[in-house]
Amino acid sequence: MEATTSTDPTARLDGPRVALDSPAFAADPHAAYRDMRRRFGSIVPVTLAPDVPATLVIGYRVAVRILHDPDHFPADPRTWQHGLAPDCPVLPVLQWRPNALRSTGIEHHRYRLANTAGIDGVDLHELHTTVERIAGSLIEALCRTGAADLVSEYAFPLAFDVVNALIGCPPPIGRRIAAATSAIFDGRDADEGNRELAAALGELVALKRAEPADDITTRLVQGPAGLDDLEVVHQLAVLYGGGIEPLQNLIVNTLLLMVTDERFGGGILSGSLSTRDALDEVLFHDPPMANFCISYPRQAILLDGVWLPAHQPVVISMAGCNNDPAVHVERSAGNRSHLAWGAGPHACPARSAAYLVAQDAVEQLLDALPDIGLAVASDELAWRPGPFHRALTALPVTFAGQKPPQ
Repeated sequence: MEATTSTDPTARLDGPRVALDSPAFAADPHAAYRDMRRRFGSIVPVTLAPDVPATLVIGYRVAVRILHDPDHFPADPRTWQHGLAPDCPVLPVLQWRPNALRSTGIEHHRYRLANTAGIDGVDLHELHTTVERIAGSLIEALCRTGAADLVSEYAFPLAFDVVNALIGCPPPIGRRIAAATSAIFDGRDADEGNRELAAALGELVALKRAEPADDITTRLVQGPAGLDDLEVVHQLAVLYGGGIEPLQNLIVNTLLLMVTDERFGGGILSGSLSTRDALDEVLFHDPPMANFCISYPRQAILLDGVWLPAHQPVVISMAGCNNDPAVHVERSAGNRSHLAWGAGPHACPARSAAYLVAQDAVEQLLDALPDIGLAVASDELAWRPGPFHRALTALPVTFAGQKPPQ
């Protein structure tokens, strides 16, 4: 597999590696991507955690080529994960599971059809009503205070409740799932988080077999793919992992943009730009999953002048690729060519629902609290370390006391 662009053909991935799980990377990833591009070109040697080497792709065209070539870049990690320590902090995120995200070939097709059928059964009009109800309740509580952390008091509970409603999960089980998912993404006691996630999802599947309803879990259980309980658990794990955390981050990152950037804050309030434009700006520059879409070449492959090792993770940097100078445009409003949803056979099947939820969440909050502003300087905001997400620890804001919306 030869490259179509030219870099130093002697380049290798055996030099110093960039640590993607470091606080320094989380604090300013765009400076890190620029430095990577200067030092390595489009393919970068990185670590996802201590002693976990990987290859990060920050070239847009190279990434698109990989994402559309599952034969050379399959998503099945089983050979790679053999021999890894069970407490490896990224193993729960990357390990093989019988689901669409971590399979290839016939298995991937079967799981993908099951997930698509479950998601396509969502009534988007009803979803809008659900978001409106959940957001309204949260905003009513915020209106009495004059200050809030929009991560813990708005974006997380909204994403949590919306995803639970779509999946048909009772709140007690949902709270366990949310805590476990957070532990897995943060690499904080990830092995225990993995066990708790499986246990909670198993209870949910058993509940839906006994008490079916109009929700994604029931459609997975009853679907024509004939998934067994374990397979349903692992489809749900992907839906939760791709639901709560990324959706929360998309809402928060968009709100941050709109309260700090006059192009969007002023433009949206005056009607010249839409919330959808702000969402796409975030999906270009600070996508909620900044580095993901992971594959594992079956054999060493020469790509863009670099040998990619067999069975080592190849990670697509959606943030790095979207800002590749070879394709980057200054104005991204209305331009939806970003890779934030992935591409190819593993592209996100829930993008329409995610857009709707995030747009409704942002608009409802700003309609109710139009004078909202940061409670601290923007350079005092802290970003959560981690190789995959782009997520603030908190988004503290202030606003005038408002009457709750009627």
